[in-house]
Amino acid sequence: MLRARGAAGALLRLAGAGAFAQSGGAPPLARAAFTRGFLDLHKMVNKEAIEKEKARLKDEMSRGYFADISEIRKNQGKIATASKAIIPEADAAEFPDLVVESPDGGALHLPLVAPAPEDDGGEAGVGVIPDASLVCLSFRASSQKMAESWSSPFLDAFGADKNIHVYEVSFIDSWLLSSSPVRQAFLKVMRKSNNPQRHIVYAFGDHYDFRKKLQIINLLTGYIYLIDRQGRIRWQGFGSATQEELSSLTASTSILLDDK
Repeated sequence: MLRARGAAGALLRLAGAGAFAQSGGAPPLARAAFTRGFLDLHKMVNKEAIEKEKARLKDEMSRGYFADISEIRKNQGKIATASKAIIPEADAAEFPDLVVESPDGGALHLPLVAPAPEDDGGEAGVGVIPDASLVCLSFRASSQKMAESWSSPFLDAFGADKNIHVYEVSFIDSWLLSSSPVRQAFLKVMRKSNNPQRHIVYAFGDHYDFRKKLQIINLLTGYIYLIDRQGRIRWQGFGSATQEELSSLTASTSILLDDK
């Protein structure tokens, strides 16, 4: 990179010297050399971004809508087995950062994480960091009912405990709906929650990198995560809830609340 900048600087000086020597402008050879140098520098800077985009296109094209539908029909949204028990701390992965917005106009960064003990300050609102958060992800409208099959029983079981929260996240990837004026209008007409422990929120824009971190491929099913105070995934499920899975989720949540 430094060599490329040095070459570009030399070409600039060469072009400037030619312009000084000839009032009619830089010589064609100097202009051509400068152009080639600039384009080479531009390519070097953007090579990584180009390669990343190529990999993304290949990844996205390898999996289509009909493949997702076929998989859903085979397993009713159960693309993987839900956790049988709570995931130990040592094995728990961190939930990726996600910015969401609510119809009330507020914005949140998920997961909500408690500050380290040595931190004197911390972000505003650290006093309401839940001991357990159920995060339900829906990338298509078809999976919103799946999310509710988890969140409603979860709130029935733990609604009296102020240390739990539920976040039902809907992803909006349309560039039009994600634009600022339209996004604000969209949020105003969307449904709101009357339960202070249940948050209906929306994530706008491109979330390819977020999905890759969680290994999310099929966008037609629901993804359910139980998150602890440190932002770690301690339990996960998929599709619509079964009674056995709800029992496992309830037991895992109780462990988190008992360990606080």
